Amino acid sequence: MNDQHPALQLFTKLLVPSPTGREQQLAQLVRQQLDKYGVAHETDGMGNVLVRVDGRSPQVPLLMYAAHMDEIGLVVTKINPDGSLQVSNSGGLHPWKLGEGPMEILGDRETIVGILSMGSTHTANAANQAITWNDVRVMTGLSPEQLKAAGVRPGSTGVPTRERRGPMLFGDPADPLVAAWTFDDRMGVVALLRLLERMRVEEIRPYHPTIIAFTVSEEVGGHGAKSLALREQPEIFVSVDGAPMPPESDLQLDGRPAIWSKDRLGHYDQPLLQAFCQAALAAGTELQPVVYQSAASDASLVYYAGGAQRIACMGQVRANSHGYEVARLSVFDNMLNTLVQFVQDFEG
Repeated sequence: MNDQHPALQLFTKLLVPSPTGREQQLAQLVRQQLDKYGVAHETDGMGNVLVRVDGRSPQVPLLMYAAHMDEIGLVVTKINPDGSLQVSNSGGLHPWKLGEGPMEILGDRETIVGILSMGSTHTANAANQAITWNDVRVMTGLSPEQLKAAGVRPGSTGVPTRERRGPMLFGDPADPLVAAWTFDDRMGVVALLRLLERMRVEEIRPYHPTIIAFTVSEEVGGHGAKSLALREQPEIFVSVDGAPMPPESDLQLDGRPAIWSKDRLGHYDQPLLQAFCQAALAAGTELQPVVYQSAASDASLVYYAGGAQRIACMGQVRANSHGYEVARLSVFDNMLNTLVQFVQDFEG
């Protein structure tokens, strides 16, 4: 199977811990990749990394693409006398998505490894127990004093250890699936980095003045994107993210990316949706429109805050959202080719 696929190679390179508020390691890798491509970049006070691209028509409104660097994780709420940690969610993480196993806890001075634990099953009601964060502890094997020395405290965050994250190819070798913890939204970051590489190599210039951004704090309210959009004032804001598969959707894991039409915060710009669908067809694929009742993106969060007038969200379809996610490997090239076509063609 194609484990040397460019998207997977770059994804694997970027698999450093990046929970909300601790995106610095990933941001540094993004900057290094941009340096490798010879692309100028800047980093704002919130930690967003952005690239400015001159448009062919400088008088038309600004267009911004964004992929968020942060990932879901857990956050320490209390250190117990035995050195175990009480924890809760950072972003939309549920404990049953993690199971029991090793976690990296990012201290201020060093990272420690602990074991996420949910107690014994040798109890009368174990089979019927619904696990909540109140039932979860992280066993560290360290004393409170040792944890303090490492800088582990209430507010420290954690993610699964590297060996639990993937990616793993499986299924039909001719058209494989790929799984990892998690694609959200590192594969959006990968897509925009690959887009910038293609634009540089093929000398592609967009019609609109453009900012391509790698944002922070999406999982807790889109704060990085909102701050960036309110400062830069784009007319059009495009999120490059994933598309979960709730039971009420018609989405298929068949290699076609998705385009969001509505989410819990409102409707996306329908002419913009149609322009993306046309770009996908020209690129040799097709987009799957989807409506969500319980999801939001950087784009809709920006729109809700008054930071843009027209919004879109396009990305890979993924099963097991906010968990060990599964996508069709071919979707990542289809995302990239759609983005390249859209950047070349869109003048609306």
